[in-house]
Amino acid sequence: MADDDVTQGEAGAQDTPQDTPQAEPKEAAAEAPKSEAGGPQKAAGIEDASRDGMQWYVLRVASNREDQVCTSLMRKVEIEGLTERIGRILVPTQREKRMRAGVAKVYDKKLYPGYVFVEMAVEDDGSIPEDIWFMIKETMSVGDFIGSDGKPTAMKTHDVEKMLAVVEKASEQPTLSGMAGMKKGDAIKVKEGPFENFEGEIDEVFPDKGQVRVIVSIFGRPTPIELEYWQVELTSDE
Repeated sequence: MADDDVTQGEAGAQDTPQDTPQAEPKEAAAEAPKSEAGGPQKAAGIEDASRDGMQWYVLRVASNREDQVCTSLMRKVEIEGLTERIGRILVPTQREKRMRAGVAKVYDKKLYPGYVFVEMAVEDDGSIPEDIWFMIKETMSVGDFIGSDGKPTAMKTHDVEKMLAVVEKASEQPTLSGMAGMKKGDAIKVKEGPFENFEGEIDEVFPDKGQVRVIVSIFGRPTPIELEYWQVELTSDE
């Protein structure tokens, strides 16, 4: 099993297939399961980077099955009384609000599609105890841990801290995804709609409506048009 490092964030760029629409931010945040016994929890209550005797490991899972794996593992840990060996189990997400046709929807975007983060204690030689590995491996949609020579590789401390910081922010009020970097004068290209492939620049940004006014050239004359923010993309000034 080859060693690689998912925590650098390259997987976080994936979008729609991994996104889950939410009706309201507060409701979704309240649904995050917690363990009173200090066992696994999916989102809230992050404290130390790693608990005593435990380290964080990255588990490969089937795409679009991250939440199901997380929930199944947490249930098994509680039922089999393994909270002393397995701590938190997380699927880091980022809350985003998107506007389409004037309607705002909130999505939970998975930052590391295809991975679940598991905090656990391993043997002195770095291997996973046989009973724990059997429990994890027998869970539907589970692959293998990132590591080599049959042993999982623990995440680096700074990667763990970065991942947990993201989890802590998951319940914050989301902002419109993609609008934060837009401002008057930015060069853009229209990527969807009747003006697809037209180029121009932003004349005004309307965060409340999720729209931008852009100036494009139509029949050789500068013409202002208003578009949904997701219909345009920023281009290089070069």
